[in-house]
Amino acid sequence: MIEVVVLNKVEEAAAVVRLVLGKANDSALPPFEAGAHIDIKLPSGLLRQYSLCRLQSDPRFYEIAVLKDPQSRGGSEEVHALDIGDVVQISEPKNHFPLRSKEAKSLLIAGGIGVTPLLPMAQTLQCAGTPFEFHYCGKSPRTAAFSSILKQASFADKMHFHFSSEPQSSGRMDVKSVLSQHVADSDLYVCGPAEFIASVLEYAEALGWPEERVHREFFAAPAMDVDHGDNHAFQIKLASTGQILDVAANQSITDVLDEHAIFVPVSCCEGVCGTCLTNVISGDIEHRDVFLSKQEKAEGKQMLTCCSRAKEAGGLIELDI
Repeated sequence: MIEVVVLNKVEEAAAVVRLVLGKANDSALPPFEAGAHIDIKLPSGLLRQYSLCRLQSDPRFYEIAVLKDPQSRGGSEEVHALDIGDVVQISEPKNHFPLRSKEAKSLLIAGGIGVTPLLPMAQTLQCAGTPFEFHYCGKSPRTAAFSSILKQASFADKMHFHFSSEPQSSGRMDVKSVLSQHVADSDLYVCGPAEFIASVLEYAEALGWPEERVHREFFAAPAMDVDHGDNHAFQIKLASTGQILDVAANQSITDVLDEHAIFVPVSCCEGVCGTCLTNVISGDIEHRDVFLSKQEKAEGKQMLTCCSRAKEAGGLIELDI
């Protein structure tokens, strides 16, 4: 982990703060590309992930923007409570949501605070001279982080704002219409609330958008039709030792690994962030995450140990641990 100091704190919109982070000795931080995030260890010990919301104009600084969400599990409240001068630990940048190609025509769709990973993508595409459209959906300009900045950005001509509280001007985005115009030749990148992403992905699938050109990043898991009361017990095998461990119906794989002092990093516990992604050697998996693509789930070579389970009662999954 890297120790950094909160160098600046700015209110970017209603309930959204932007933090500028940097080392106390003013030295450079590791570089990153659009779509990257960092893990932040908050004062309480919580580990949370936040997207880096701007490309580095100066290698000494990272910037994140965080919505104070009353439905969150405490991370956003802690971030909002940080003050200039506070010290936190962060990871090096990680990127589960990269641009597939800087040269590929792209459609960026943001819902609310989902704008944060897409803003650096727009910067990258603009610098590369690549055609793109950027659609930003929110309730109002007052609640939409960076909306005033984006209206003045070098790519302002590519911005389309959709504010649901202003039906007389922009109003809600016509998702089907927007997607239909780009399905033949663009990569789709979408980020925002879970239900927002799910809706966009549903339209994209109905329009025949190839899965390999659809990219998304969830900040929280959408509601899934899973009856946890039907959970069953199963077993896991550790490839490195041959040890077989029982996973009870009321346990996750990460719970059992933790009980046996076997460390696998975990953060969201909802199958969203990918922190606990683990390679699988054998076994039938019931995937309950939103991180892996349909193809990756069908291949069965990886799983999120925080939420996914064996498909059958008494099944055995061998993990590459």
